[in-house]
Amino acid sequence: MSGNLVAAAPAVGGGAHWVGHVERHAHRIPDRVALKFEGRATTYAGLHRRIRALAAGLSERGVGQGDRVAVLMANRAEFVESLLAVNLLGAIAVPVNFRLSAGEVAHIVRDSGARLLFVDANLAAAAPADPSVRCVVVGEPWDGAEAYEDVFTDSAPPVVAIDERDIALIMYTSGTTGAPKGAMLSHLNLLMQSLTLIRGWRLFSEDEVNLCASPLFHIAAIGSVAPMLLIGATIVIMPSGQFRAGAVLDLVEGEQVTSMFLVPAQWQVLCADPGAPSRARSLRTIGWGAAPASVSLLEEMAVTLPDAANVAVFGQTEMSPVTCMLDSRDARTKIGSVGRPVPTVVARIVDDAMNDVEPGQVGEIVYRGPNTMTGYWNNPEATAEVFEGGWFHSGDLVRADEDGFIYVVDRKKDMIISGGENIYCAEVENVLAGHPAIGEVAVIGAKHARWGQTPVAIVIPADPASPPTLDDLAAWCRGRLASYKKPTVLVVVDSLPRNASGKVLKHQLRASYG
Repeated sequence: MSGNLVAAAPAVGGGAHWVGHVERHAHRIPDRVALKFEGRATTYAGLHRRIRALAAGLSERGVGQGDRVAVLMANRAEFVESLLAVNLLGAIAVPVNFRLSAGEVAHIVRDSGARLLFVDANLAAAAPADPSVRCVVVGEPWDGAEAYEDVFTDSAPPVVAIDERDIALIMYTSGTTGAPKGAMLSHLNLLMQSLTLIRGWRLFSEDEVNLCASPLFHIAAIGSVAPMLLIGATIVIMPSGQFRAGAVLDLVEGEQVTSMFLVPAQWQVLCADPGAPSRARSLRTIGWGAAPASVSLLEEMAVTLPDAANVAVFGQTEMSPVTCMLDSRDARTKIGSVGRPVPTVVARIVDDAMNDVEPGQVGEIVYRGPNTMTGYWNNPEATAEVFEGGWFHSGDLVRADEDGFIYVVDRKKDMIISGGENIYCAEVENVLAGHPAIGEVAVIGAKHARWGQTPVAIVIPADPASPPTLDDLAAWCRGRLASYKKPTVLVVVDSLPRNASGKVLKHQLRASYG
């Protein structure tokens, strides 16, 4: 098998990017499983052949260096194949959130300038009705579209010189505060993310198996796929759908998964399953991020999976994404922290005038480093704003302790100012999350005639038949929060609006209750 691969002209040579990683592993470990999805395994040799054949077919259809190709799929092996094949040609992949409306998908396709769209057959309703966009369908194609497997060809793809600074992906931000913007991530960005996670998760074993449970269109998933391809690990892709602890544990136990990243809301569901401690023993590393985790949840994770290294990761799409990491050895002594900046990042905590603040003081964290995006696609104004002063402005309000550990206080846009006092929603949420009658909580600011703004607690009760009262919350906050920080309004709901990464969409809550 490896002899046939050697005979083929290399498509990307020694490039330090994920297409090059797959090519090298196809020679080094051809029979190792690269991807596994719903019982179907693809080896590194097989993945190498498939992305070459797919890239050759795309080239015959006019896709070349710098072109954009959108990918609208649920989680499946073809998603990863598509990203790699597009990048092999020096083209730019544009992952699209399949949960968006047809209008939102059309905006991303139009804004990116994509002229070809990979799409799941069951997502046909979301595909843009634009005759200039060629649709390649995984599954049964509709009139005017082409079947995914029909694009594959025996021809050799063109040999394209790919620089590590070339754009690999345009990742449209989740749009928690407005219209999404396309963050341009380079191959160098993905390489830096890979090195960061390999170091932080101690991915040094030859038998690493990662469960990709996040949606593949999201940077949390791509940020874990990239390092696994670099080291030649096996990636088990979890099908998209409603998160169920039993289904996750089936995969962890059946595939002997060694590492896994989940958002806090998912960890809460998993830790509540009584089978988790016995069925997830293969896990060496458990990661969380993308949204704040309460202290009570972190304590529950430690009890449920005591032998797994609990590593918090923090960052954002524009940073590829990880900027800070809390090592497992500090997880208990620095509980609630997202750790310290990773070695590939220079970080400062600054006030509005870009002056560094003292330890313990709240400021915005700003970054420089080789994992910083190139800019926003087709949006020079937003790019200039976010890079004002030569640093990337995260929009995250944090504080650092004397040891340099970072604690997230709030998003800058979510901060409440009540009677001239700053109230950080995350701080109030962390206190309220410990109340036994509260399942989940989000805090926003609402207009107040006297104080300007006042905190509103939006709560999912632990027991729907016995929700907490506002007096219960006030009593709970007494001694735990300053009086002016306690919620003065309580809203009980069945669910909280979230984006695909698990972040609560506070702009929707403010529109409804603010």
